[in-house]
Amino acid sequence: MTDAFDHGALIEDVVALVERAGAEILRVYRSAFAVEKKDDDSPLTQADLASHRTLVAGLRALAPEVPIVSEESSPPPFAERRAWPRHWLVDPLDGTKEFVSKNGEFTVNVALIEAGRPVLGIVGVPVLGNVYVGSVPAQRAERRSGGATTRLRCRPLDRAKPIVVVASRSHGGERLERYLGSLSANVVGIERTSMGSSLKFCVLAEARADFYPRLGPTSEWDVAAAQAVLEAAGGAVWTLDGGALRYNTKESFLNPDFIAVADPSAPWRQLLPAAAGA
Repeated sequence: MTDAFDHGALIEDVVALVERAGAEILRVYRSAFAVEKKDDDSPLTQADLASHRTLVAGLRALAPEVPIVSEESSPPPFAERRAWPRHWLVDPLDGTKEFVSKNGEFTVNVALIEAGRPVLGIVGVPVLGNVYVGSVPAQRAERRSGGATTRLRCRPLDRAKPIVVVASRSHGGERLERYLGSLSANVVGIERTSMGSSLKFCVLAEARADFYPRLGPTSEWDVAAAQAVLEAAGGAVWTLDGGALRYNTKESFLNPDFIAVADPSAPWRQLLPAAAGA
């Protein structure tokens, strides 16, 4: 980037905005809400829309010059987006299925994308009152809860112990099961935990897990904010060929399959099975 844009100066305002969106979500969460279906058959509630309105209005007020892409909006075509030096990428309510089932595992995700990479990520967890913050340029990640701030750092992989794998609560399937079955032959063992939404990345950032494989569809707004938190804590997210997971590079917002790791220096190429046939 050749222009100056101090995203660090916006962190506190964006955190406050995510907290306000979380309050809007909880207001609906505690009511007898209705569930609609979007065109792709995914669920939609008034909480998604209330959070969307709060975030978009707030981000426009904070940085009018920065475009916003939200899951609940209609983005411009790639021919226009490709010229953007940066943009906000928003999932107003990540984990709507978890919201509907009332298990608390849903988040509010706001990321700032520059040159195809997330440089800032804010992930709010309304039910717990937690907010995760990741600034990749500063290599600083933290969890804020109840007025306390905890610095986050991923843990190194201990190959003498079972690998702790975090997986989606709502998505997975036979391909993932075969993949993890193949992985188990290369490690001491696998301890598995299931979780919804972008919380899976945050568990890695908190040094509570080692590996998150995603062999299935996600959209850019599902991943970007939590990827920034993980990378700021020392972790990494790669496509299955070892490349970086990049954003705003094509018309579609669908991501390829990817893996997230807490310790990028570990010999993952030796440990991980090929996923093509998984």
